[in-house]
Amino acid sequence: MIKDVKNIVVNEVEALKQRIAANIVSTKQNASGKTIKSLTIQSSDDRVTLFGRSYFGTIETGRRPGKMPPVSSILDWIKAKPIPIPPKMKDTSLAFIIAKKIGGKGTINYQKGGRNDVYSNEIPVTLKNIRSQLAGIFTTEIKTIPLN
Repeated sequence: MIKDVKNIVVNEVEALKQRIAANIVSTKQNASGKTIKSLTIQSSDDRVTLFGRSYFGTIETGRRPGKMPPVSSILDWIKAKPIPIPPKMKDTSLAFIIAKKIGGKGTINYQKGGRNDVYSNEIPVTLKNIRSQLAGIFTTEIKTIPLN
């Protein structure tokens, strides 16, 4: 029974991972594909965890103002998107300008209040699926307990 429970949870978390990846693509949050590639599942005897890169949450929340993001990350984004570079401007200069603006105002997604269509809406679906499948297993197990 324990193995069945773990398989259900692992399968549902794998399905969650696939839905999140599809949502990243459909919401056009996948400039380089690094975030989707970073989604990994780790499981142990008593835990199944879906991990993403450190700023995975900013896909929904955006990045708040404060410290300027690394110019190298913005440069990677410019190249992956691709963002047109104005004539007579270096790509590193554009990356610096964008990073400075994000540091001062936050990303547009943050300014608009974020979104909830990448992973937040998917987690309750996964929990519901797990609960419904586990209920079936435990009902079957309870029915097979011999009573004196």
